[in-house]
Order: sequence, then structure tokens, then C-alpha cells
Amino acid sequence: MDSTLSRDTMTSYLESIQPILNKIPTVEGPKRHVHFKKKLLWTIAVLILYFVLTNVPLFGLGEGIDLFSHYRAIMAGQQGSLMQLGIAPIVDAGIVLQLLVGAGILGLNLSNPKDQQIYQNLQKFLVVFFCFVLAVPQVYGGFLAPDPGLAETLGVPIAIIEIILIAQVVIGGLIIMYLDEVVSKWGIGSGVGLFIIAGVSQQLIQGLFYWRSPPMSDELAVGILPRLIQILGDWSMAELLSLGGLRFLLLRGGLLAIIGTLVVFVVVIYTENTRVEIPLSHASVRGARGRYPIKLIYASVLPIIFVHVLQANIQLIGRILWNSNIPLIGNNPIIGQFVGDRAVSGIAFYFSMISGPYDWIPSLAREQYAQLGVIVSDWQILLHIFVYLAFFIIGSIVFAIFWVRTTGMAAGDVAEQINQSGMQIPGFRSNINIIEKILDRYIPKVTVLGGLLLGVIAAFANFLGTIGMATGTGILLTVGILYRMYEEMAEEQLMEMYPALRNMFE
Repeated sequence: MDSTLSRDTMTSYLESIQPILNKIPTVEGPKRHVHFKKKLLWTIAVLILYFVLTNVPLFGLGEGIDLFSHYRAIMAGQQGSLMQLGIAPIVDAGIVLQLLVGAGILGLNLSNPKDQQIYQNLQKFLVVFFCFVLAVPQVYGGFLAPDPGLAETLGVPIAIIEIILIAQVVIGGLIIMYLDEVVSKWGIGSGVGLFIIAGVSQQLIQGLFYWRSPPMSDELAVGILPRLIQILGDWSMAELLSLGGLRFLLLRGGLLAIIGTLVVFVVVIYTENTRVEIPLSHASVRGARGRYPIKLIYASVLPIIFVHVLQANIQLIGRILWNSNIPLIGNNPIIGQFVGDRAVSGIAFYFSMISGPYDWIPSLAREQYAQLGVIVSDWQILLHIFVYLAFFIIGSIVFAIFWVRTTGMAAGDVAEQINQSGMQIPGFRSNINIIEKILDRYIPKVTVLGGLLLGVIAAFANFLGTIGMATGTGILLTVGILYRMYEEMAEEQLMEMYPALRNMFE
């Protein structure tokens, strides 16, 4: 009784602030059907604009530390550019809303158009909020340091340059929000998915072909193909076929990264094609039949983004606290000690990214951390592996469940959609409760199983390592999003060929 009353109170409050939320500018959707070619042009135009904006540097930026260097491909941002935040504010807003709606705190029924509008407006407000929440600590925490020379040249206090930097980072986050909205309403797929594909593809191309060596290296090229050419030129065949040579080829040569990338491609494509299909027939039109597919990855690959961004936020908070002067918290190794952009102890370390064999094989991990001047014990490495796997797998399951509940994919929502379309399951009465009962045999189980599988695939790929800094999760997301975009494009083309079919579904 009390919980129902509190939900009603929350809903009434949200309705009361709706006029304020409505003042947030929005991209107007099309009034009628948008031709496929026009959608494709909008998508390409947004993608080109995104790449241009990633090359627009922040005015007034001096030195900077990339807090999200290990997450850049998934965050779809570029350090020191207008796209500094990438999709992080959008995903953070989505995490908060999914938790609040999934727990029933907001009391919103997302099958109701009015509640959908409240949800969308509230999400925009939270995106704006998170743009500031993520921008302010990066500037005032010293991670995006203002250029003192510019302040002196302009004759203004350094605080003015800091405010200008914050304004640019926030504006960049808002641009990403509206570009996402343009793609969702006028293009193909979603802007978030498109930007992830762009970021990961860029990392893959660089990881394959970039011929230069990183600073302070042993002069092996960054790109795997130039690196292999170097190795084949310097090593004899007998040396390469020895145990040490094969180990060098797998780890330093990048063959293990290629294997990891190919494995993710194959596994994700296979799982995307694995499904249970519920037969459907029209209640009044004889011969009209169809199927409702319940895919193994039912909640799509997007919930894994939430897990990754949540992990990145833990690193951000840990790094800010490490640099702070707060008593008992600042410089506290229990919370997390950082060397450069890497957590080397404490909570932040155990929740940090594993991005290849050098992060989890004890002998390799000890060697890597020794280069940073840190001694890491075997038990710390094993605990890091356990925490990382538990966080990834449990987080993936939880967000998959919330995603299904908040996107109209739950058994009750799907049953209502099937019933409203006039379809029914052959051999059963045309009753929404019966349809929901049958769907309930599959959807909850497949949601949990799909979330579990997503977490395992992403973690496994991260353990093997991938080409460039794409990460296993980035490859997984890219393949999954591309596959969904392919399906959507095929559906769009089918609708263009058969307008009558489009009218049935609109």
C-alpha cells in the first residue's frame, strides 16, 4: 500500500515538472515515412560530422590525462577534443533511469505514450546533468589542465580558461545527444551504436596498419601487420618456431589478438542467429501467418555498454578521490592508488579493465606492473580476475533484465503488441493472458541466459586481447550493432518494395 502510494506520488511529481522538462530542445521527428535512401544519407552525414568533431581540439587546453584511455573505443570519444565525453552522459542517464524504472521507483508504465514522453524528457535532463557532472571534475581535478600561457596572453585569470573548457566539454556532450536523436528519428539504428562502430573501427584500422612505434618502446610498430613484417625480417624461421619465438609471436607479435578478434566475430554472429521462434497466425485472416523470434541475445548487446561505462565511472571516481585532499579518502590506497592513468592497488584496481594476457597471467602481470614501479602479488592478480568476471557477468545479467523491462520487450508488453496486431498463437485462444503465459516460459530465461553469455564473451575476448585498443567488448558491440543495423536495413528495403506491408506495421 505504502509503495503504491509513493509511486503515485512520484508519478504526480514527474507530471508536475513535465512543463519544465518540455522546454529542453528536441529534434522533431518526421511527419511521414522517410525513404530508405534519405535515412542512409542522414546516417552518413551524422557519421562524417562526428569524425570532424573528434578532430576539433578543446580551446585553452594545456596538458591532459586521459581518464578513459582503456574505454575510448566504447565511449566513442576523443581525448582533448570536443567529443571528450563521447556517449558517457547518455549511457549514465540510461543506467540511472533503468535502475529507477526497473525497481518501480518512478512508477512509469512505458507502454503508455504519456509516460514514454516523461521518460524521454527525463532522460534528456539527466544527460545534461551528467555532462556537467563528468566535465567539472576533469577540469578542476587537473585532468584537463588549462593553458596558463593562453590565460597570460589574453590577460584573463586561469579560472576563465577553466570555465571555457567546461563549457566546451558540456557542449560536446550535448551535440552527441542531439546527433543520437537525429539518427534515431531520421537515420538507421541509433546514434550511440553508430558512434561505437566508428570508434571501434578506427581502433581496428590503427591496430592493424599503423606503422609507427609508440614512445618509450622497443621500436616495434603499433600496427600488427607492420609489426609482423618487422619480426619476420629480424627473426629466422628456426627462432620463430622455437617455444620462445612462438610465445613472442602470440603476445608481442599480436597473433593472439587476431585470434581473439576473430573468435568474437564468429561467436557473436552465431549467437545472433540462435533463436526460438513462436508461431503466430492472424485471428481473422486465413493463411496470414508469422513468427515472433526470441533471440538468444534477446536484450541485444547494448546492456554490456552500461557495464563498461559503470566500470569506467568507478575508475573516474577512484582517480578523483586519489588526487583529492579529503581527509582519510585522498591518497588512500584502499580506495585506489594510481600510476599515470592506471590503477595499481585498492578497489579501483580490482574493478579495472583486463585488456590482454599482460593483465591476468601472473608472470606477465608482475612484469608489467614492475615497469610502473609497483609490486603485485599473485593473490592480488587472482582476486582482480575474480572481481572482474563477477562484475562483468552479474552486471550484464542485471542490465539485460532492466533493458527488457524498460524497452517494451517483457512478456506482458510483447503479448499486448501481438494481441493488438490481431495475431494469436495457433492452438490457443486469442487471449492476451494466454499469450503472456506462453511467452513467459521463454523470455525471462533467455534474457538471463543471453546476459550471462554476453558477459562471458566480452570477458573472454578481453582476456585474449584484441586488435588495437578496440577491446573485446568493443568488438562484441560492433559486430552485434552492425548485425542489427543490417537486419533493420533489410527490413527498410522490404518495406520500400511492398508499401502495403509497411502500412500494416505502422
